[in-house]
Amino acid sequence: MAEQKIILITGASSGIGAATAHQLASDGHHVVLGARRTDRLETLVADIRAAGGSAEFHALDVTDADGMQTFALDAHRKHGRVDVIVNNAGVMPLSRMDALKLKEWDRMIDVNVRGVLYGIAAVLPLMQRAGGGHVINVASIGAHAVSPTAAVYCATKYAVWAISEGLRQEEKAIRVTVISPGVTTSELADSISDEGGRAEMREFRKVAIGADAIGRAISYAIAQPADVDVSEIVVRPTASPY
Repeated sequence: MAEQKIILITGASSGIGAATAHQLASDGHHVVLGARRTDRLETLVADIRAAGGSAEFHALDVTDADGMQTFALDAHRKHGRVDVIVNNAGVMPLSRMDALKLKEWDRMIDVNVRGVLYGIAAVLPLMQRAGGGHVINVASIGAHAVSPTAAVYCATKYAVWAISEGLRQEEKAIRVTVISPGVTTSELADSISDEGGRAEMREFRKVAIGADAIGRAISYAIAQPADVDVSEIVVRPTASPY
């Protein structure tokens, strides 16, 4: 078994975050799970422990920079290190630009971009002092291709890609990985208030893969030797045109 790592996961209460927590715990790592829905996190941690894994959870809103700092520092104080962060939290309220859903645009920017930046800011000094670490940011196939109703969402995910690439170039001892999922079963579509956006997503999701596929990709990136950086993995359904 590989050496146990202390791994922070944001947006861990469902979908890709929950699947990744199960996968990494089964790999023998200790997962520290953060999300707003602590009732779900409590159940998830109980399930992981029942299966022989190691996990804990904390209430977390990724749009709160102080809360993100506390999330990381508490893990560091308790375990002496933070080896990996998986910045996974995201929202996807799709709509046409002319729907002018400014509040939803702001929410996507706050969660999808600022949330990732706050996660990086919380762990970067810790990893620099330790002389190593791994930042994994969950972007999207939307970081590579734009579609109607998804312009703002795609913009936030391209930002995640750009931030990750900049961090990778700046840090010589810290690994940086972008995971770009294609159509994946998750609750992201539940945040779509616009009927046109919902229709677009119903069509988009006719072919989808399970969230566990993304968890396995993240596991692969973490499992590589410290001198190997898997910079990006695109994971999508074989039959998907997107």
